[in-house]
Order: sequence, then C-alpha cells, then structure tokens
Amino acid sequence: MKFTPHLQQLLSALRCLPGVGPKSAQRMAFHLLDRDREGAGELVMALSMALESIGQCERCRMFAEQSLCPVCADAKRDSLTICVVETPADVIAVDEAGSYRGRYFVLMGRLSPLDGIGPDELGISLLESRLTEEGITELILATSATVEGEATASFIAGLAAKQGIRASRIAHGVPMGGELEYVDSNTLSLALSARTSIDPHY
Repeated sequence: MKFTPHLQQLLSALRCLPGVGPKSAQRMAFHLLDRDREGAGELVMALSMALESIGQCERCRMFAEQSLCPVCADAKRDSLTICVVETPADVIAVDEAGSYRGRYFVLMGRLSPLDGIGPDELGISLLESRLTEEGITELILATSATVEGEATASFIAGLAAKQGIRASRIAHGVPMGGELEYVDSNTLSLALSARTSIDPHY
C-alpha cells in the first residue's frame, strides 16, 4: 500500500531505531497518530531538546549536557582508576552494579578495520592523554567478549603497558545460577581461563 508522503517519512524515520522493522514502525506510527498525539508531541519536544543540548563529556566521551558528565564532575569518585567501555549503556550497567566507584572512558564502538573504525574513531588519543596526565594506576578493560572487543582490549592494554600502568580485563564466564550444559563453548572457555583459586573454610 502506498502511504502519504509525510506518513512514509515518519515510517522511514522510525526504522532508524534498533530492532524496528517495517511492521513495528507502522504499529508505532499508527498508535501515535491515532491514540496518543499528545504523547507524540512530547516525544518530538524531548527528542529535539536532547539533540540540541546533549553532547559528549570532554574527559570520558559519555553523553553530557555540560563540559563534564556527572561522573567526571564528582570529586568523590576514584580518580586513579578508569574503566574503558564501548557504549554509554555500558557505563550505566557497570555503575548500577554498585561495586565500581572509579571513572570511565567510553569508546563509542570497538576496533573494526573492515568497518573503517580505528583508534581515531574511538578517541584513543584522548585516552592516552588521560593516562599521561592524570596519574592513573589501573585501567579496567570492560569491552565485549567478541573478536573485535578482545582486539580492542588488547590494543589498549598495550598502550597502558608502555606507560607502566596496570591493565586488567573483566572476567567473562558462567552466570550465577547457570547450568554448564547450557553455556556456549566460548563462554565456558573464557570462564576456565579466568578461573580463580578457592580458599575453603571447613
């Protein structure tokens, strides 16, 4: 069916969202136009304001409305430790875990030469400057357990080693409550290689 130009434009715009195909975009558009025009207006306003006011933190590249994001501006955070992650969503995930109180660096991706993503696109020069100037003692590499994520972690660990800074990798393995027979071979391999000793108490 041929839609009107503005409706077709709306459907195409909604499909820029991850996981949204033609049917999902149509369902969203029809809902907003038919049942929630007020909500659609609020969505337009919020999106417009976000695009206008949200940029990147000049220190860690996290989304921010000021020159520094709330984490970098918080004097109570551990300033000697940096956790390197791939996306802003990873910052939220690590912080909500509640056990890390250091600072972050957001790569906004991972090394992928085939896609034209190299060190410049990941802001590596900014990270190197922080390692040099801020007296960092540990770099925690929390990139994904993919080929690209591991390559990115290895590359950054090399940069840290050149400056005499300890680089550690987060463990990837069997989740709490997981049954071994249902765990994929890559995850199990990582879990075995990252095993730790146990001090039994009897």
